[in-house]
Amino acid sequence: MKVMVTGGTGYIGSWVVKLLLERGHEVFLSIRDLSHIQKYRHIEDIEKKHKGKLHFFKADLLQNGSFDDVANQVEAIIHMASPFTLRFKDPVKDLIEPAVKGTKNVLSAASRSKSVKRVVLTSSIAAVHGDNIDMKEQHLEEFSEAQFNTSSSQWHQPYSYSKVMAEKEAWKMYNEQGKWSLVVINPTLVMGPSLSETSNSESLALMHDILTGKYRFGVPKIYFGFVDVRDVAMAHVLALENKSVKGRHILVERVASIMDITKIVGKKFPNRFKLPKVEVPKFLLYTVGWAFGLTAKFIKRNVGYKIKISSKKSVQDLGLTYTPLETTICDMVEQMELNKK
Repeated sequence: MKVMVTGGTGYIGSWVVKLLLERGHEVFLSIRDLSHIQKYRHIEDIEKKHKGKLHFFKADLLQNGSFDDVANQVEAIIHMASPFTLRFKDPVKDLIEPAVKGTKNVLSAASRSKSVKRVVLTSSIAAVHGDNIDMKEQHLEEFSEAQFNTSSSQWHQPYSYSKVMAEKEAWKMYNEQGKWSLVVINPTLVMGPSLSETSNSESLALMHDILTGKYRFGVPKIYFGFVDVRDVAMAHVLALENKSVKGRHILVERVASIMDITKIVGKKFPNRFKLPKVEVPKFLLYTVGWAFGLTAKFIKRNVGYKIKISSKKSVQDLGLTYTPLETTICDMVEQMELNKK
């Protein structure tokens, strides 16, 4: 299959492109600046080992029409490019507008194309819920594909807000046309090894902070869903190849706290890192939360609230088999330690 991919040089995207090339697909990969060879050299190296074909083309997410030429040459689009950063100055300019406008531009190219029949969109669990307390407030037993995030805004959890707004724009555009089908992938917090040495993923930053002792005096009691980056990549490819798959798909191996993650690290790599031994009491976080980058509202609505997230649809519809979290974390740490040497 001929497939256009955006965001294919990133943390998740590199694994998606690798799988596509392994399975013999022809990949057209968008690059914002072709002169930044170091950003995509690892993808060139991957192509040499596999039977699929790879083409690079220059395109800008914020420039309408820059995807049109390639969209007319492919049967499908995997749109992964969207800001994933918790470090920003202006939430509207740095997160929300690029996410929504980028989605609009790529999907507009799909609608103008005579050949595109399938679009796979990378969204997030953040488009399903914003705060952990949402589950309690909405009287839910677990989060599923039926929910959309209603608690985030440009002032509170702006990253999550950018994800839900971009996904809603995608569904709006899908409903306005009849040329292409849409499958949405909603991963929880993605962990695991990276194929790119230049990746600036927040997942890698979190593990780096854990290993380097940033949390040695204690961690917040916050629960996240976790999933392996290789499973996320496989979900995208399965969604692309299986024409009967439709709708949203949450990806989660399990829900765990940050302390649970550090315990996995400590068990596999005893006495190697300055890992936290305790969870910081919630009342104390209101004083020291700034050190973790946490606002008072975030602490109030997330710390201490357990959540449940359903993976049922991804298993039943995609046939996804999940990598155990222990394997994910160990592979990630081993790679990071190897890269230090």
